[in-house]
Amino acid sequence: MKKLVLLLFAGSMLNATAQSNTIEDLIADFERSKAMSLEYIEAMPEDKFDYKPTEGVRSFAAQMLHGAQGTIGLSANGTGQSPIYGDINIEQEMSFHTKPEVRKIVAESFDFAIDGIRNMDPATFDEVVVRGPFEVTRLGWIRKANEHVGHHRGQTAIYLRMQGITPPSYKLF
Repeated sequence: MKKLVLLLFAGSMLNATAQSNTIEDLIADFERSKAMSLEYIEAMPEDKFDYKPTEGVRSFAAQMLHGAQGTIGLSANGTGQSPIYGDINIEQEMSFHTKPEVRKIVAESFDFAIDGIRNMDPATFDEVVVRGPFEVTRLGWIRKANEHVGHHRGQTAIYLRMQGITPPSYKLF
């Protein structure tokens, strides 16, 4: 019986450590993603924030703001926080399409996600949150937030190249 209790205790300690490491890893991923996003914003000249490679696609500013909106909304689904900017569609708010505003909003979106992750109870990672047709765990929503912003930031690499700018280097770790 003592061995069983000891084994269960050791298992719970390993699980708690793994969950703690998950929070630290998520924060590191979002910090790295924030740094890369801000470098991309800095690389694009201010007078090119309305640039689109072709009609029918988002401008550079809209891509970055769309990524920020996703970071806010998707991470809020995971952390349970109330999204900043409420019901404002920040991508469509033309007053936000300047370099200083895009930089500010993108930084705020990552800070919002990081703060929410930092304050999460890892025991809630497996809780399922339903949004529309999607039934995803809290941890899944957070991971999807970082995937989404990386997808849109990656699209802007082409925008930079079409302006003769080499995109900032990828930060693997």
